[in-house]
Amino acid sequence: MGVPVGRRWQVEIPLTGPGGEPVDLRRTVLSHGCALLPPADLDEAAGILTVTLPVGGTPRVVRIAPGRPGHVLLSAAGPPPGARQAAALVDGVRRLLRLDEDLSPFYAMVRDDPDLSWVTRGAGRMMRSASVFEDVVKTICTTNCSWSATERMVRALVQHLGRPAPGAAAGDWRGRAFPTAEAMAAARASFYRDVVRAGYRGPYLRTLARMVADGDVDLEALGRARPHEIPDEEVERRLLALPGVGPYAASHIMLMLGRYSRPILDSWTRPKYARLAGRRRVSDAAILRRFRRYGPYAGLAFWMVLTRDWVED
Repeated sequence: MGVPVGRRWQVEIPLTGPGGEPVDLRRTVLSHGCALLPPADLDEAAGILTVTLPVGGTPRVVRIAPGRPGHVLLSAAGPPPGARQAAALVDGVRRLLRLDEDLSPFYAMVRDDPDLSWVTRGAGRMMRSASVFEDVVKTICTTNCSWSATERMVRALVQHLGRPAPGAAAGDWRGRAFPTAEAMAAARASFYRDVVRAGYRGPYLRTLARMVADGDVDLEALGRARPHEIPDEEVERRLLALPGVGPYAASHIMLMLGRYSRPILDSWTRPKYARLAGRRRVSDAAILRRFRRYGPYAGLAFWMVLTRDWVED
C-alpha cells in the first residue's frame, strides 16, 4: 500500500466520510488541542501535521499533509514500511482523523440551522489520539491549569517515557510515541512530581496507568463500544469513576469517544457562548435547552458553535 518516493513512502487517503460527506482536513486537525500536543507537531501555516504513531513494536513518524483536492497525503520517513505496517499506518491516520465515522446524520440535523449549516461543508470531526488511554491522560493534564502547563506535562511524558522511532534524537520528544500504560505505571512518584510537574494529577496518572496496565480497566474496549452496547449514561459513569476525571473531563473524553450528547460546560465554554450570544452570562440550563434538539449530537453542535472562528470559512 502506497509508493516509496526516494526514502519516503507515501499514500493518498480520500477525505470522505462513510456517508459520502466531505471532510475538511484543516477543521479536523484544529478541532481542539490534540494536534498541538506531543507526539503531534503541527505546522499550522503549512497545514502539515507530523505525529509519531505506535505501530507494532516500532513507532513510525508520519506526515499528514493536504494532497490532491479531496485527499490527504500520508508519508513516512525512513525505510518504506512493509505491507502490514503500511496498512497499520493508514489505519492509524484514519483513526486520528475519524474518517470511519459517519457524520451524515448530524449534517442532516444542522442543515437548516443558521448557526450550524456551515458544518456540512466538512466540519465536525474531533481529532483524536492513537488510543483512548492517550486521550484520557491528556484530558487529565488539561484540568485546572493553563494550556502551557498542559503542554509541559505531556511533553515530559512523551520525551522521557515514549518509545523512540528509528532516528529519533536523544533528549527530544519529537520522534517518540506516547508512552504506554506500562511505562507510565512503572515511573516513580518523584518523576511525576519533579519532571512532569503534574501536581495533584501525578498520583491520578500513576493509578490510571496501573489500572490499565493490570487490565482492571479496558479503555480501548470502551472506545469501541457502540451506544446500543453501552449507553452514554453508562460511559459517563465509568469515566467519572476513573482517577482524576470529573464532569468536565468526562464530557471532553466522551467527545473523543464519539459520544456527542454531553456539552462541555467549563470556564472557557460558558463565557465564550455568552459572548457569541451577545450576553454577559448564559445559564447552563439555557445552553442545554438550545442544543437539546440535537439529541445524541448536542455536545458536538455546542462545540461547533464555539469553535467556528478558529478557522476562516
